[in-house]
Amino acid sequence: MAKKDRNAIAPAAERGNLSAQPRLHQSAPEIQAYGTVSHMLPLELEEPVRLEMTEQLNLLLADTMTLRDLYKKSHWQVAGPTFYQLHLLFDKHYGEQSEIVDTIAERIQLLGGVSIAMAADVAETTRIARPPRGREEVPVQISRLLDAHQIIIGHCRTLAELADKLGDAGTNDLAVSDVLRTNELQVWFLSEHLVDAPLVHAEQPRLRTAG
Repeated sequence: MAKKDRNAIAPAAERGNLSAQPRLHQSAPEIQAYGTVSHMLPLELEEPVRLEMTEQLNLLLADTMTLRDLYKKSHWQVAGPTFYQLHLLFDKHYGEQSEIVDTIAERIQLLGGVSIAMAADVAETTRIARPPRGREEVPVQISRLLDAHQIIIGHCRTLAELADKLGDAGTNDLAVSDVLRTNELQVWFLSEHLVDAPLVHAEQPRLRTAG
């Protein structure tokens, strides 16, 4: 019978520090600081460009995460005759914003940066006003969402122009194709809910009386 490898059958104690016991409560210094980018990435983008782009993208990410969560808050708390339609619409927009969040975060990491992630950091960074904890009327909910969209859309246009100027075609494409177009479409769907139109009877024009 062939002799077996001793290491294959030796107990864990004889093979160093291998163990089935999970190593809990570990800690160590960060491997990359926030606000920095990895050096020497073969992306044909200089470090100063990637620093500027990741900073701007993190601002956009913080606002997008805030808008995403604002949609979920509205989805849970909406009330009134349009509850069903808006309950579904808000959740649809939440899902679309969640996809944008991943796209932006991955772009930041791709450029060698560190993406913002935790709620406390997002709250300190976002430019979108914090809503109250309680429920609000539908027109107020929608107005809040539209105001948040306006902040993001304005930043998208500025970011797209800057990225184009600095030669970062990938970030330019993300800002326009992924973020801007989705936000513009969502603005259209939201704003139509604020049109003061009759629900059942069409309004008849008033006759002018001679006076």
